[in-house]
Amino acid sequence: MSAITVIAIIGAYFALLILISFLTGKDDSNAAFFSGKKQSPWFVVAFGMIGASLSGVTFISVPGWVATSQFSYMQMVMGYMAGYLVIATVLMPLYYRLNLTSIYGYLEQRFGFWSYKTGAFYFLLSRVIGASFRLYLVAIALHIAVFEPMNLPFWLAVLVAVLLIWVYTFRSGIKTIIWTDTLQTASMLLAVIVTIFVIKDSMDWGFGEMTTAISNSNYSQWFFLDDWNDSKHFVKQFLAGMFITISMTGLDQDMMQKNLSCKNIGEAQKNMFWFSVVLIGANLLFLSLGAMLYLYAAHIDFDMNIAGDKLYPALALGGELGSLAGVLFIVGLVAAAYSSADSALTALTTSFCVDFLGMGTVDKPSDKNVRKAVHIGFSLLLFVVIMIFKSVNDDSVISELFKVAGYTYGPLLGLYAFGLFTKRAVKDSWVPLVAIIAPLACYVLQQNSESWFNGYSIGFELLLINGVLTTFLLFLISSRSGAQ
Repeated sequence: MSAITVIAIIGAYFALLILISFLTGKDDSNAAFFSGKKQSPWFVVAFGMIGASLSGVTFISVPGWVATSQFSYMQMVMGYMAGYLVIATVLMPLYYRLNLTSIYGYLEQRFGFWSYKTGAFYFLLSRVIGASFRLYLVAIALHIAVFEPMNLPFWLAVLVAVLLIWVYTFRSGIKTIIWTDTLQTASMLLAVIVTIFVIKDSMDWGFGEMTTAISNSNYSQWFFLDDWNDSKHFVKQFLAGMFITISMTGLDQDMMQKNLSCKNIGEAQKNMFWFSVVLIGANLLFLSLGAMLYLYAAHIDFDMNIAGDKLYPALALGGELGSLAGVLFIVGLVAAAYSSADSALTALTTSFCVDFLGMGTVDKPSDKNVRKAVHIGFSLLLFVVIMIFKSVNDDSVISELFKVAGYTYGPLLGLYAFGLFTKRAVKDSWVPLVAIIAPLACYVLQQNSESWFNGYSIGFELLLINGVLTTFLLFLISSRSGAQ
């Protein structure tokens, strides 16, 4: 596929996003940017959140991951369901009752100033890294398809990837994101479904033959129950999925900002329940695509040295899947990456403005200009972090994402668990130290777990361990009196 064709496809797609931004972004107030004035329809939020949850990481890495992990990812998806139930019944009612713009305001009310700033800081750290991972994927695709054939540098692809987000989010933030995410979710799912059917037809399969081929392949094993030391063991992945969801959705300003834009708690809970059910089918769809990509690659004697994150892009952009699948791959990849990265940029701006600059939803004369400057600042920060990540990345992106999440979301999980399930007060000024000690201890533990624990390998359950350790350390600096 020529660079001119790719540019035309991406240009048309972003023209549509900018049109949506224009139609929804006439209100430039902080209330619209931060919370959508709490007027978002729950079903629109639910559908858009599918794309934000799946992201460019899922779009490329989950299909590529099938060769080494089979369908074990579904064990985590089952854990996600349990996590969403906790979010809908425990966390969301709390956020609505306190009428929060930033969810980290709870930590200030429960513990104090330093706990509040620590929680907000860890969100900023977590989301900058996560958004950078996701945009890194789309920058690679842009570079391969457009910039490399024109002998242009990778940094230019990254700059364009970040700039495109800024263009359609700088005015109305979450109010625009709710609607652009809907388009992006539809684009992503359409790309996957069409690709599956293209492969099915190329292999001359009926629908039944296709499902049989997937289930009989070496890629379709769901449950791993034999070896407790295996990082793919069911219990490990189920619990990891549950607590990753609680942390990366329920304790994440990015995901909760969408939910808090609904009219009331009832609509927000309906959004969460329906979203979680549909998400199971969407993840199964991506894993099925992964199995079919590997089966198809073997069938056409494709170079199997090109695997993992690179397999789907190589087949789609190389022409092996046909022009329609190639076009939809580009649209789907851009949609997948931007459906999470655009809301991340909005949430980072919101958290910094509310949690560190003390802004509210009522505009002051200078607030909008400051908010826009912060928005530009985080755009530049994402650019820098992506370039750093490119220089050190040597593993599957989705695996690296969850490794980072285990370190950065653990303190948040511990803070909220301690606040919600105890009535003890902590020495607030010591909380930042606890939030540093716990991840460092977890790093040492993970690096030495196999030698210390008879071959036991710590995987995605690192997040749970980090949260438990944070909770324990908070208990050590707490007292019975003074809790709210």
